[in-house]
Amino acid sequence: MRAAVVLASTLALGACSAEPPAAYPDAGTPAPDAGADAGADAATPVLGLHVEGNHLVDDGKTVRLLGVNHSGAEYACAQGYAIFEGPSDDTLVLPMLPWKVNAVRLPVNEQCWLGINGIDAKYSGKTYQDAIAAEIAAIRSHGVYVILDLHWAAPGTHVPKEQQPMADADHAADFWKSAAARFKDDRGVLFDVFNEPYLDKTNSDAADPWQCLLSGCNVTKPNNFTGTYPTAGTQSLVDAIRSTGAKNVIMVPGLAYTSDLSGWLTHMPKDPEAQLAASLHLYNFNGCTDATCWASRYEALAASVPVITGENGENDCAHGFVDAFMTWADGKGISYLGWTWNTWNCAQGPALITDYSGTATSFGEGLKAHLLGL
Repeated sequence: MRAAVVLASTLALGACSAEPPAAYPDAGTPAPDAGADAGADAATPVLGLHVEGNHLVDDGKTVRLLGVNHSGAEYACAQGYAIFEGPSDDTLVLPMLPWKVNAVRLPVNEQCWLGINGIDAKYSGKTYQDAIAAEIAAIRSHGVYVILDLHWAAPGTHVPKEQQPMADADHAADFWKSAAARFKDDRGVLFDVFNEPYLDKTNSDAADPWQCLLSGCNVTKPNNFTGTYPTAGTQSLVDAIRSTGAKNVIMVPGLAYTSDLSGWLTHMPKDPEAQLAASLHLYNFNGCTDATCWASRYEALAASVPVITGENGENDCAHGFVDAFMTWADGKGISYLGWTWNTWNCAQGPALITDYSGTATSFGEGLKAHLLGL
């Protein structure tokens, strides 16, 4: 979301048994002949989750990521009271498994990870890194994929406490070098380079916001942070990850809180591993609410690269919108993860659950029923 939403922030605008879950949706379908993975010899099977053509593949089978977000680690540390919102161990993961969740997206805070700018040491630096690693290990122990999402970042000495227009040039590459080095040995961890860019000609000095997204520019952020700062382009963040030797799948966002992917293919970063996926966020309030719009905006892209809807939801405590989108996405091979597995008011988040035992909200019932029906 454009901001984490627990008591401290406003709703975003549009813009996971030692065995895997009993049946991953689509996991039993052989991958189409989309050509060999560019990061490996064609005769050598690629081990772990990877991109082949417009699909994600693992162990020779097509995989769609179908799951939930767990918000909290992006804001609690910066607000100085915790690392997580809710549990971060098996008590978090086990209630997800009956929903047939096969992926969890974890938003994090750049500066809590790096331990800079005076964030309480109880919630930052090595303590924070080890806590995130332990949460990821808990999720992965159940065969569930993890998306590590750089959600909040800020330039200079500003502590990240809200969504910025784009990742900052000061710290974001350092974050990804550190995080990618930590998780590069597990291809079941994907890297989502930045949550929800919102770049346009009113807040950036770039004539082309898509070029700004790719290569960086100067942006101005009002409200809690007032000033202008240089951004890190998606190319520099991909480069930072690859500099560690990591071959993991990288999710790259678009514009308009990543609901606009119209320029994604023409501004796709260069990746020597050819392991990029497009990051989509879609809500009932971000301006693309029916199958006609989805087809015009996302169908052609999904035929070229994997599209992962890292956030999907609605703020009316119902599930008509997500039901329709999930059904449409199923036919296009698009992944989707509901926002969010947190015990918030269903309109505030939107939230999927009322408690961490997995009791669904009315909105969450839609996602749960759909996953169980696949």
